[in-house]
Amino acid sequence: MTAFRDLHRSGLLILPNAWDGGSAALMRSLGAKAIATTSAGVAWALGWPDGDALPVERVVQATLDVVRAAQGLPVSVDFEGGYSDDPAEVAAAARTVVEAGAQGINIEDGGGSPDLLAAKIVAIRAAVGPELFINARCDVWLRGVGEAEGRVAEAARRGAIYREAGADGLFTPGLTDEAGIAELVAATEMPLNLLAFPGLPDAATLERLGVRRLSAGSGIVGAALGRAAALTRGFLEDGQSAPLMEGALGWGELNALMPATNRT
Repeated sequence: MTAFRDLHRSGLLILPNAWDGGSAALMRSLGAKAIATTSAGVAWALGWPDGDALPVERVVQATLDVVRAAQGLPVSVDFEGGYSDDPAEVAAAARTVVEAGAQGINIEDGGGSPDLLAAKIVAIRAAVGPELFINARCDVWLRGVGEAEGRVAEAARRGAIYREAGADGLFTPGLTDEAGIAELVAATEMPLNLLAFPGLPDAATLERLGVRRLSAGSGIVGAALGRAAALTRGFLEDGQSAPLMEGALGWGELNALMPATNRT
């Protein structure tokens, strides 16, 4: 289980976020070094809302599907808030995801007190051992916690708590300005992960600033569903076939991407 951790040691790991086995297979074919899941995309694909609503057994099955389709690439699972406020229950659920093949997880604080997330991380680490890459998500930007000028310091404070609890990385979605990014990189001892977000600098700039991981989050699935909505709307209105073929991958091309064996 060292491959995923090694991808954070230098350079910038760019992670596309899959929402099912098919999207994972597509991303693998396009050269992704690892595959992450998007909790929102996984939930939407299964007809559930995002936000710790998806039953854990469905998360585990989605993990199995993505691991199979990734065909040996490391897989990191968006584990939301752990699907419980009880650290013991969170740890038990995390163990099932690891057993399904995940080499990493994201787990979020939701902008609340860092103490609960720290307790969850301690419990997860005790349950699964040292090899799982635990990426602690700090939601002070997404949730608008505190004054804007104090958020980097607050994220650094939370990051230190999460690192002490056993986290390996710090994820700060919503942080976009170069000065703040550079300040947080300098202030944390863990690899910094950012989320694709309006106003975020490009990959070369992020790498220069010392960011180690960039995630698409729900951006790709949102765009895909937006395109599906536009096509469906048009098809319902006029039944035209031609728009459905524009930019589409062919049946044979897509079918060939899907693994016919269970090699992982």
